[in-house]
Amino acid sequence: MANVTGGTQPKAQVVAPQLGTAAGKTTIEDAVVAKIAGIAAREVSGVHALGGGAARMVGAIRDALNTTDLSQGISVEVGETQVAVDVTIVAEYPVSLQKVADEVRVAIHRAMVELVGMEVAEVNVTVNDVHIPSEDEGDDTQEARVQ
Repeated sequence: MANVTGGTQPKAQVVAPQLGTAAGKTTIEDAVVAKIAGIAAREVSGVHALGGGAARMVGAIRDALNTTDLSQGISVEVGETQVAVDVTIVAEYPVSLQKVADEVRVAIHRAMVELVGMEVAEVNVTVNDVHIPSEDEGDDTQEARVQ
C-alpha cells in the first residue's frame, strides 16, 4: 500500500462522469483519500489516536505547531474504481477492541463510498496500543494530601 504520509508520489484517481453531466474527468489524489479516511476514523468513539509510536510523537509536535496531519496512521491504495485502506489506531481503555475496529471500518467504508465515490476493496484496522487515562491527565490542580 502507498503510505501517503511518508512522502510517496501521489497517484491520481480518475472517476468516470455520470450520465447527464458535462464531459470531463475528476482526479482525486491519494492524500485526499487518506485525509478523509483519517477524519472518519478519528470521529469514532473509543479511538484515542491514529498511527504508531513514532508517528504519534511527530503528530504531537505537529499539534503543538497547529499543523495536524489528518492522514497520520492511514495508508491507502487507490485503483481506478476501488480503494483499500490500512489504518493504525490507539484505542481508549476500557473499550471493546473488536467493536472499535468494526466501527472504524464502517466509518471509513461509509466515507469512501459517500464522499470519494469509490468501491471499498478492504479496510484493515491495526490496534497497536491502548490509551489508559491517568487520574491527573487534563487536571492541572492537584489535591492536597493533607488538610
